[in-house]
Amino acid sequence: MDEPAYERFACAPGLRLEAHERLTEVHFNNLVRRLDRLEELLERLEKRLWLTVYGVVAAVLGTGLQSIMAAIPQ
Repeated sequence: MDEPAYERFACAPGLRLEAHERLTEVHFNNLVRRLDRLEELLERLEKRLWLTVYGVVAAVLGTGLQSIMAAIPQ
């Protein structure tokens, strides 16, 4: 097809739409980055929580073992 003889030009509504699309893309990229950071922080928090749970379980089992050892006559 032949291209039209006239030259394309940028009109104000079109420029506003393009600017809005670029701004929306920037906001979206920032949200994605923030969500990724939150996911990393949640993973670290989950690891710390499990370490705490395992530590408490180990302390309870240790206390139970000590009481059993103390009850066994030598």
